[in-house]
Amino acid sequence: MPTQQSVTTTAITVRDLSFAWASGETVLDRCTLSVPRGEFWMLLGTNGSGKSTLLRLLAGLLKPKSGEIEISDRLGFVFQNPDHQLVMPTVGADIAFGLVSENLDYDQTMHRVKDSLRAVNLDQMIRRPIYALSGGQKQRVAIAGAIARHAEVLLLDEPTALLDGENQIDLVASVRDLVREKNLTALWVTHRLNELDYADGAFLLERGQVVDQGEPKRLKQVLLDQVN
Repeated sequence: MPTQQSVTTTAITVRDLSFAWASGETVLDRCTLSVPRGEFWMLLGTNGSGKSTLLRLLAGLLKPKSGEIEISDRLGFVFQNPDHQLVMPTVGADIAFGLVSENLDYDQTMHRVKDSLRAVNLDQMIRRPIYALSGGQKQRVAIAGAIARHAEVLLLDEPTALLDGENQIDLVASVRDLVREKNLTALWVTHRLNELDYADGAFLLERGQVVDQGEPKRLKQVLLDQVN
């Protein structure tokens, strides 16, 4: 399970992490990686390589078979389909709902809600019904919810998978800007190579292990060479 550290330059650390389904199928096999604090990293790999499973292990939604996970800061998780995590009728109500456990008064809650929506450029949509939002706007609301809870580490599981090209680039650029402006750390699962242009670094996952990592431009070329 994720644990808290005090002072570190690494926001996410995974050591020899293994996971298998009840059927016995191994998904992760001694997987190791680390994400520097304050940077935007991407996790790539083919279907079945273990990307989404790894993210769910980091979030504590699954329990590993063995290995260690260390998370230095508060987590926020963004699902591939925002309809799986937006539960209230309006934008403002949904973000406020995520703050219920913090026992804030009305003014404190509204301050958090408005600040988080401003961060994702949706400050004019606080009363907008969720059903009236585009897919990209829904993902921004999900991200705003994490920011309102003061999450400093964002885990994003293919958040552009259901978006068209324009909204895809708009969202990935927005997350990159948030990472820089608010000193957040983000780990973004993707299969779209053009999104690497916005990352500080990337991991390549194959058969449950990190087989390459580093500069996004180099990894992008490696993957393009494999296709060609």
